[in-house]
Amino acid sequence: MDLMDDQQAVAIAGLVGAVIVLFVVKRLILVRLKAKARSESSSMSDIYRVLVLSLNAPFNLLIVVIFLLLVKSIVSVFQIDDEGAINALAVTIEAGLIITLFLFFERFVTHSLTRYRDQSTLVKNTSAIAGGAVRAVFAVLAILIILSTMGVSVTPIVASLGITSLAVALALQPTLENFFSGIQLVMDKPIRIGDFIELDSGEQGFVEKIGWRSTWVRMLPNNIVIMPNSKLSNSKLINYYYPERELSVPVDVGVHYSSDLEHVEKVCLDVANTILEQHEYGVKTYQPFVIFHTFDNSSINLTVMLRTREYFNRFFIKSAFIKMLKKRFDEEGIVIPFPITALNVEQEGAITALHKAQNSEAPQSIK
Repeated sequence: MDLMDDQQAVAIAGLVGAVIVLFVVKRLILVRLKAKARSESSSMSDIYRVLVLSLNAPFNLLIVVIFLLLVKSIVSVFQIDDEGAINALAVTIEAGLIITLFLFFERFVTHSLTRYRDQSTLVKNTSAIAGGAVRAVFAVLAILIILSTMGVSVTPIVASLGITSLAVALALQPTLENFFSGIQLVMDKPIRIGDFIELDSGEQGFVEKIGWRSTWVRMLPNNIVIMPNSKLSNSKLINYYYPERELSVPVDVGVHYSSDLEHVEKVCLDVANTILEQHEYGVKTYQPFVIFHTFDNSSINLTVMLRTREYFNRFFIKSAFIKMLKKRFDEEGIVIPFPITALNVEQEGAITALHKAQNSEAPQSIK
């Protein structure tokens, strides 16, 4: 009896030692992969980083599976006759191996999507939806394979899933509508991650994420507007980054009626070319132009057309242009008139006298 107890103690100590060795080996492998990721300057470094992120949890689960395999071997060595426990242990080991394999592939795909999202527009726009779809597909496959290894017939389950899917689709119709609308947004590409858009309700912001249910838009005050995909796909919106980010910036100006319009146009073009050449957001190759369009109450109005690299930069380039143009107008003697309202004093005086005469005659007629 004592000999048996000593053998069991040695077996337990061996199990603990094996687990410790396995964790040390896991640690060494991950450290080696991290070192390779830091040393590689090519695309291989990204693969090593993805492997580091993908292997941590599967390694832990694999160590548990190996531990159970060792336990099963020890049970057979000591000839423990508990058929139910041995069968349960065997099924658990098989299920653990299947889950480990599927967990690795699922994490590898999802981390790859995250890692390469900035290198491809398609991956960037589909990463959120594709990540959820990959998890769902791998989870269903793993469950079906585990049930098959346990001796459960999968065919009736797959058949029943068709009927169940119909009932679920009817119950989750709004959710599925948002999901397929998200796929439509990704495939049709009216908006992309990072685009600056304006919704039909007036909100403006950058597209932060296109998810499987909703799209997140970050407003300029740094708050988030969350729009259901179905509503967004059916609404009218303006994409200021499509087909390109550059856009024109009109600046309205008014000058006095006595101004020399040829001189005004020359000064405006000089200032516009200077701004586009010197400002960090200006498009140096763009040729600005001036259009006179309105005889207003107190001024002749014109529009100077500039061009900036993207919509959000228009505020800064317009501000710089207005400041420089005002300074040049002052130097050139070009007047920007104040709003003027003209009064006809003689006409106003005649109307006042007539009203006084009518008021003075009214009491006499009553008498």
